[in-house]
Amino acid sequence: MGLSNSPNQGYNAQLFLGEQNHMAITAAQKAQIVTDFQRVKSDTGSPEVQVALITARITYLTEHFKDNVKDHHSRRGLLRLVSRRRKLLDYLKGKNVDSYRTLIQRLDIRK
Repeated sequence: MGLSNSPNQGYNAQLFLGEQNHMAITAAQKAQIVTDFQRVKSDTGSPEVQVALITARITYLTEHFKDNVKDHHSRRGLLRLVSRRRKLLDYLKGKNVDSYRTLIQRLDIRK
């Protein structure tokens, strides 16, 4: 049930966004995130993978709002993503506290 990579591997905005700041997550970036966070080889839907993908989208939108301050329609989508990530993290925390702590450390989403 453990994560495939070491817990000290940090994921920052540059990894999630790559060199292309003008586009959302590409298929290659998405596949890399899934590979990094999956529990077993064929795992694509575990809470860890879902939270990592949502975090990548949140990171992209956060950067997007630095240039597009008045984009309120996308801001609503960002709030929905943050809420969905929070719910998944709460679920994971209730099921497996160690996996939760490892995930938030790897994604660097808590201070």
